[in-house]
Amino acid sequence: MNSPVALNAHALAHDHDHDHDAAHTTASPSLERSALPAALQDALKLAFGERFSVAMAVRQHHGRDESSFSVEPPQAVVYANSTADVQRVVALASQHHTPVIAFGVGSSLEGHLLAVQGGISVDLSNMKAVLSINTEDLTVTVQPGITRKALNDALRHTGFFFPIDPGADASIGGMTATRASGTNAVRYGTMRENVLALEVVTASAQTVRTGTRAKKSSAGYDLTRLFVGSEGTLGIITEITLKVHPQPESIMAAVCSFESIAQAVSTTIEIIQMGIPIARVELIDAFSVAMVNRHANLTLKEAPLLLMEFHGSRTAVQEQISAVNAIAREHHGSDFEWAHTPEERSKLWTARHHAYFAALQSHPGKRVISTDTCVPISRLADCLLQSVEEANASGLPYFLVGHVGDGNFHFGYLIDPDSAQERARAEVLNRQLVMRALSMDGTCSGEHGIGLHKMDFLIAEIGEDAVDLMRQIKRALDPLGIMNPGKIFSNSTTPSLL
Repeated sequence: MNSPVALNAHALAHDHDHDHDAAHTTASPSLERSALPAALQDALKLAFGERFSVAMAVRQHHGRDESSFSVEPPQAVVYANSTADVQRVVALASQHHTPVIAFGVGSSLEGHLLAVQGGISVDLSNMKAVLSINTEDLTVTVQPGITRKALNDALRHTGFFFPIDPGADASIGGMTATRASGTNAVRYGTMRENVLALEVVTASAQTVRTGTRAKKSSAGYDLTRLFVGSEGTLGIITEITLKVHPQPESIMAAVCSFESIAQAVSTTIEIIQMGIPIARVELIDAFSVAMVNRHANLTLKEAPLLLMEFHGSRTAVQEQISAVNAIAREHHGSDFEWAHTPEERSKLWTARHHAYFAALQSHPGKRVISTDTCVPISRLADCLLQSVEEANASGLPYFLVGHVGDGNFHFGYLIDPDSAQERARAEVLNRQLVMRALSMDGTCSGEHGIGLHKMDFLIAEIGEDAVDLMRQIKRALDPLGIMNPGKIFSNSTTPSLL
């Protein structure tokens, strides 16, 4: 089985002279695992009946995400209908020292839901209720299995919406667990800013509540933020209270093409530095535009472009458009092409969100090694343009998209999954990009999380002492190590990817 090459702290310091060796460092992230205890299987079958499964097809469905890792599937799957169900699974798993991995829709990119140490996948897709909508307070409380599109469908009649849009129709629980963001983050923030309170089942099968519907609190440790972004390693989220936002009076979307990526990036930087409250500003490189055109039957000019959206009153939107148009013209941007109707806007954004699948369709049989760096906006041009040069020189096909309004961008390097050389080349590009971002006070992960792929980059970013503090928190809350083990950081029972 193949997996992406993870480079340890020592390897991160190496230069191009060692790139050839990287081709020989691929290994499987799976550990040898013992069989699921018969007593545990019997107890789960008794408790959940047909909602418990060891069928291979069901297990395989729950053992894959959008990463390029290949890992043995979980040994069993339980479909939970309630918080009590989750508690029951965790209690039984704890008795038998068996891993538990929460599953939403399987759209993660860094191997978050893979059962690297075996265990039970807890499918939360049946827990999809909207528990309460409080428009007076601009909050909504939901179960974790509801997807972002389903949530906005439920909110549509209220005049409010939930703005976090990572592209995939991810579950709200998964978005909370990975601290997702996406195209609207430049204006509305990330999941970190939009989650007010949680209900969580801990490793001891207790249910705890964190936070309230109040806009702020200084009551003790911020446990809500501890669980947001914890990737299921500290507990399973079973209820989420979110902020909602008024639907804008006016929404306008436009496409502006440029002669070069540098011009598009410079335009973005000035938009943000001028304080223009643009809702979305997405960069798509020429390769990606060509792939998207074929995939979505569009006729966009095959050049670097910015896909922008403006929210507000009609007057405010016109002021934003006028200011952005002037900046774009200074950088030789084309005339804006407008999406005038909701259907036209939806088609444009759907095409953007499907860039990943457009790339795969354009290169049948390939898999994607994806990157997810974020840098201060003032360093965006330097970081991105140097990375483009390296990608062009590599010979690998790639695509480039980015939520550049907040300094976050993604390369997708397309590789033959059976080629150790191509995989190693992509991982070298990823390493160079991440280390460049870190040298500019950026991060190795703007929104996808750490998962399996970025453990060593986390050490490079925050240091061994900070990572050890995370390990101490993990041990305190999950002393048996059963909650999604092997993610975020390694330990004595976590497989090395070297």
